[in-house]
Amino acid sequence: MSKERARTEARKLLKQFGIDKAPINVERIARNLGIRIQFAPFDGELSGMAFIKDGIPIIGINSLHHPHRQRFTLAHELAHIQLHREEIEAKVHVDMGVLRRDSLASAGVDQFEIQANTFASELLIPEDLLEEILAGRSLDIEDVDMVASLAKRFKVSEAAMKYRLLAFE
Repeated sequence: MSKERARTEARKLLKQFGIDKAPINVERIARNLGIRIQFAPFDGELSGMAFIKDGIPIIGINSLHHPHRQRFTLAHELAHIQLHREEIEAKVHVDMGVLRRDSLASAGVDQFEIQANTFASELLIPEDLLEEILAGRSLDIEDVDMVASLAKRFKVSEAAMKYRLLAFE
């Protein structure tokens, strides 16, 4: 599966639920898909996990993390359920950190994580909504005020917004 397919799958969900305004209610999307969401304090840097139990998809989110990080984690784990369900059917998929920082992730070769991050980014910060908001404005990712304003509007971290804007350029 490619990054483009991950983006396409995120866009399909937005269209399916008639979402055309930011911020995206990712929790509502997940619940409407029959996914059980559980918030609990996790140890260390554990951000979230996804697994299937008795045919029911479950996403666990670290309740100690910032709400914006929780939203990204939820979108990321939703991606694993939507894109990689067969791979997680028999095991628990655990993510350490929102954007994994292990050797595979930093090398950019863990395709599941790359796809999940791409899906989450498109779901939370859809390209068409970002284009609409930026219409007529010059894009400068070093503009701290612009990045902060966009991050607030989409209810994501400034780091996630910068990452998205870099991919957008």
